[in-house]
Amino acid sequence: MAAANTHYYDTRDPLGARGDFTTAPEISQMFGELIGLALTDLWHRAGQPTARYVEYGPGRGTLAADALRAMATVGLKPPVHLIEASGTLREKQAAAVPGAEWHLDLMSVPEDGALLVVANEFFDALPIRQLVKTGEGWRERLVACQDTLFLPIVGNTVFDPIVPHQLRGAPNGSILETSPASVAVMRVLARRIVAQGGAAIVIDYGYDGPAVGDTLQAVSGHAFANPFEDPGERDLTAHVDFSTLAEAARAEGAVVHGPVGQGAFLEALGIGPRAAALAAAAPDRAEGIAADRARLTGADQMGELFKVLAVTAPGWPVPEGFSA
Repeated sequence: MAAANTHYYDTRDPLGARGDFTTAPEISQMFGELIGLALTDLWHRAGQPTARYVEYGPGRGTLAADALRAMATVGLKPPVHLIEASGTLREKQAAAVPGAEWHLDLMSVPEDGALLVVANEFFDALPIRQLVKTGEGWRERLVACQDTLFLPIVGNTVFDPIVPHQLRGAPNGSILETSPASVAVMRVLARRIVAQGGAAIVIDYGYDGPAVGDTLQAVSGHAFANPFEDPGERDLTAHVDFSTLAEAARAEGAVVHGPVGQGAFLEALGIGPRAAALAAAAPDRAEGIAADRARLTGADQMGELFKVLAVTAPGWPVPEGFSA
């Protein structure tokens, strides 16, 4: 999964109608604007410390551009750091966010100043491991290659001791997913936020685990595809286990808020008034703006499947959109 996605993202712009999928920032400017204002509000209530904007997997730079524009309207113009490995996408980001600095990971981001971090649809693309319940217990699901055909097989190593107690009796054939890479990224991020101050907003599709289920999927041309076909030519993702991310952050001393549904989060931030203002300024686009809001917040669209988790430094205020 890691090798396939590295090749995939480095060789194309996968976003938009001519790509393979569309993310929330590409649907409407409202998404990025509200994220930017939420971080700015938090920064204000934290005492307006020196801060840096950091985004993981910024796509075309659309979210960053919208967020930074909204931040600037209320007096926050932080240095921008984009964590991106794809040379193709870095070119898009350079056009959208002039003056940004790029990094392969958080390690090279300066350690001075609070961090205002966004990770939208980033963790879902990190590699996973799958365990499958067999008649002999839990075994790792591996990938084999026969001629040019990739297919899943069951390994021999016993993994029962690491399976959560409440899931060990699951029916044969059950799949349990873990993402050590996601845990590692979150622990580094939380450690830096605790040390420097700041907050991270993580938005992705996922669940509050632990739970069984096979969520590995591929998308090509805006349709689901076989994840074992054409590796490196299709986007591979898996649903994010938000409870595991939360535990990783708490292990580093950070404060965790949520997760909450994306729809409820955006409504709490004021997507309704923002949509009304945009429609009033461009009446010919009112119907499209309403449709965009519904797509971002509707329970039958992105509103409940997508969730939002916030991680803050101890002593920082509760972010808007989360209960105190």
